[in-house]
Amino acid sequence: MPKVLITGANRGIGLEFARQYAGDGWEVVATARETSDELGALGVRVEQLELRDLEAVAGFGERLEGPLDLLIANAGTWMPERAETAEDGRAWADMMITNCVAPYLLAKSVVDLVAEAGGKLIALTSGMGSIEESSGGYAPYRSSKAALNMAWHSLSLEVKRAGIVAAVLDPGWVKTRMGGSSAPTPPEQSVREMRMLIERLGPEESGGFFKRDGSRHAW
Repeated sequence: MPKVLITGANRGIGLEFARQYAGDGWEVVATARETSDELGALGVRVEQLELRDLEAVAGFGERLEGPLDLLIANAGTWMPERAETAEDGRAWADMMITNCVAPYLLAKSVVDLVAEAGGKLIALTSGMGSIEESSGGYAPYRSSKAALNMAWHSLSLEVKRAGIVAAVLDPGWVKTRMGGSSAPTPPEQSVREMRMLIERLGPEESGGFFKRDGSRHAW
């Protein structure tokens, strides 16, 4: 039975990943700061994890037994929207930990388990993290996702010899609490398409920045 570790699985995209993988017979380890009724109803293994607790993140691999076929680093935050005050700046620094530093440390903590499976390390990013994207605004969020993209690209080079594929995926504008009710894509569709992409990613795509349809994003 293949095993997947999913962060931020108590709602939205993370919850849908957990639902779909569990439904297909995968062993699912789902992390969240706080569980939800929906996640609890799936019957998967739930582990409490606060991404700002870097000691817990860096040691998380010790809670698991290998092999681990797939990590989906989904958890993230989009606040603050802008940075105009010192308080905003501190919130921005926390965002960098949650959106970039913690996912990287988590991946490093499980890399030996993923190597056992010849598995994959996937992080969910955003097209807003592309430096060529030109709509402007949301500098904290954009910079945190651009940093994640760079960290994951570096990670892909670090794990190449272990036979691990690492890539960042943009789920698109999805109808979740973060995406809002105006988003055109339901989580079920986004996750289904990302799963198909994850399945076909090979060594030649490792280190890439992809839209969920498999086309490449500009860095």
